[in-house]
Amino acid sequence: MFYLSEVKDTAPSEFMTPLQEMVYNTLQQFGIAFERVDTAPAITMEDCKRIDDKLDMRTVKTLLLCNRQQTKFYLYITTAEKPFITKDLSSALDIPRVSFASVELLQNILGTPVGAATIFGVLLDKENKVEVVVDKDVLQEKWYGCSDGTTTSYMKVSTDWIINDFLAHANHSPKIIEI
Repeated sequence: MFYLSEVKDTAPSEFMTPLQEMVYNTLQQFGIAFERVDTAPAITMEDCKRIDDKLDMRTVKTLLLCNRQQTKFYLYITTAEKPFITKDLSSALDIPRVSFASVELLQNILGTPVGAATIFGVLLDKENKVEVVVDKDVLQEKWYGCSDGTTTSYMKVSTDWIINDFLAHANHSPKIIEI
């Protein structure tokens, strides 16, 4: 049975990672309302659907990608149901090829394990190594559903705040693309 807590509107009593603490400190700093649930690690699409239903939103798909030389990084955010096709993203970005960043790079750059990549990881990207690339379909959603940087807590916040205020605070300008 997949564990899924009741909906909460407060930060966890204890933080599992430095990034998770930064996420909730940032939300508090800006006075941003959010809802979240604690979960068992979400492994299947059915697990994600349960989270979405509980929070009445749709979680985004967040992928850390890089060029072949691993010198350029892209945090690609799209809708969960949209298939990821490498050539489509490469074409939209007008670059030869992208591939998934390694587990080590994900941890070193965004501070998250596999399965917990989140827009909030750019808080750790002080050197602006990561280009944030957002599928325009994400902008159609009122709520932005994502991990808080862990594999066991998911939240919803205003999409408008994420795109227009949070990314500016984190010194990242999103590149909006259509695929």
